[in-house]
Amino acid sequence: MAARPISSLVLFLAYGSAEAAAVPALETILTRMEEARAQNRARFRTYEVTREYKLFGKEKHKPKSEVIAAVTFIPPNSKKYVIRQTHGAALGERIVRQMLDGEAEAVNNYAATDISFANYDLKFVREDELKGRHCYVLEQTPKRNDKHLLHGTVWVDAETYMLHRFMGKPSKAPSWWLREAHIEFNYGDVDGMWLQTASEASAIVRIFGPYTMVSRDVEYRIGAQEAQGRSVVQHDVQQ
Repeated sequence: MAARPISSLVLFLAYGSAEAAAVPALETILTRMEEARAQNRARFRTYEVTREYKLFGKEKHKPKSEVIAAVTFIPPNSKKYVIRQTHGAALGERIVRQMLDGEAEAVNNYAATDISFANYDLKFVREDELKGRHCYVLEQTPKRNDKHLLHGTVWVDAETYMLHRFMGKPSKAPSWWLREAHIEFNYGDVDGMWLQTASEASAIVRIFGPYTMVSRDVEYRIGAQEAQGRSVVQHDVQQ
């Protein structure tokens, strides 16, 4: 086999070094994530989302319970909900209410749950592609035992520095009823706001056994941030 020309080898090594150096330092990634979050919060407007929840037991194809909730967010930190419909086992609504109560608590003090050095020990793991986007994958370990902090892996967009996905578990069990919890959150653009749009949570429910709760945002009604009676825009989330 002919030897590779020195000029080609130099270019190859230079390109490889440039690629290796392309990943910012962890501190830089965190700073840019913080800036991206602040810019995203500045774009927040009042909205109401219709969210569909399905609770599955051992039979993954047939839900034991289906719940429809309407969740209203008013910037900067107010989130309320109403259960619109419930079909099937009452356990489904009980779990949904616990989940939404937790969301309302977390949004009221978002600085305490942000992905930051104040809340987490963080480590860069690798680069990855997710739904056609180049991402930095970080491992996060909570610095305190808090049910609103999550231990796991996040996918951060390498261009926008917004979250695309989280996979892991709560630092503290959300309730006595649940153990061995595992959560996946997915995020997307909703009329210019970057929001959580779908989730899947599995756990062993004491007495009842293993369950999985799947949620997706079905429809958004976006209002003016000032909430002064302006027209409401309807937005469907594409899954």
